[in-house]
Amino acid sequence: MKTINRTLKYTLILIIMLILLVIFASSVGSANLSIKETTIIIGSFIPPVSFFVDADNIDPRSFAIISQIRLPRIFVAIFVGIALASAGVIFQGIFRNPMADPYIIGVSAGASFGATIGLLFTTGIRLLNISCTSIFAFLGAIAVTFLVYNISRIRNKTSVLTLLLAGVALSALLSALNSFILIFRAHDLAKVIFWLMGGLTAATWQQFFVIAPIIIILLAISSFYMRDLNIISLGDERASQIGVQTERTKKILLILASLIAAAAVSVSGIIGFVGLITPHILRLIVGPDHKILYPTSAIAGGIVLLASDTLARTILTPREIPVGIITSIVGVPFFLYLLIRSKRKVF
Repeated sequence: MKTINRTLKYTLILIIMLILLVIFASSVGSANLSIKETTIIIGSFIPPVSFFVDADNIDPRSFAIISQIRLPRIFVAIFVGIALASAGVIFQGIFRNPMADPYIIGVSAGASFGATIGLLFTTGIRLLNISCTSIFAFLGAIAVTFLVYNISRIRNKTSVLTLLLAGVALSALLSALNSFILIFRAHDLAKVIFWLMGGLTAATWQQFFVIAPIIIILLAISSFYMRDLNIISLGDERASQIGVQTERTKKILLILASLIAAAAVSVSGIIGFVGLITPHILRLIVGPDHKILYPTSAIAGGIVLLASDTLARTILTPREIPVGIITSIVGVPFFLYLLIRSKRKVF
């Protein structure tokens, strides 16, 4: 009961922060709108609230800017952030390492290679109104995860060290293949590099309605394993003694986390450090209990990425910066801080 109350308390605080940030992010940009006007437009989309707001006097251009341009991007950013942070919690729990993130086993490398293939060889082709770039990025991320996992299996057990080394090796190989392909398609270099930087400029409602259900379902399934992840964090031997099927649970969580990260990367490109920073900060605030850490980190991930994207599209208005640059500028110093702190603990 105490855990439930703490979870609800932190979740409510984060949801309020997220709502306020959504209103602010919707109002700023190359065309600044008032908070009042923005709140009325957003409220008109919420059935219980729409009865109490009058959107008839709102400028149709302002309505179109928020409803068709900013809100799709905002909601895609939230769900990508939720996905990356949630996957980060799972990876850090499995590896028992606060420096693990969703890209540690080659998810980003697989997505990058798949996206390059999609961008260069399937231009203009869409499947179910989804770009082939997103589809190839998703398939690439899943394929690499599957390959890395099978390489690391030794007698039906997964070696964490081999998993990490296989991820690094395949990431290097796919990066080299990407570069090799681009040698022969130099005129397409700009659009590939822009995708690899990570960005949400092309976010649409269609993308949101595709990835949101996938991410929600995967998060819901993953949440049932948070108790087991708590026990696994104590060590594999201890977990086995308590009765947790360690290898089976790790396999399921690894697959779920990879699918979650792949779904996010397929629409956003490579956005680093959200899955690293967010769970670590939330762990300091709410503690190591994954039953609390998982949902709160998910919401906080949405806040972090939405704040980063809002900064990316407003700091140099009317020019935009890929959000992956913003998260890296903030994330790299934080990552170095973790490395230095872990080094001091060792020595």
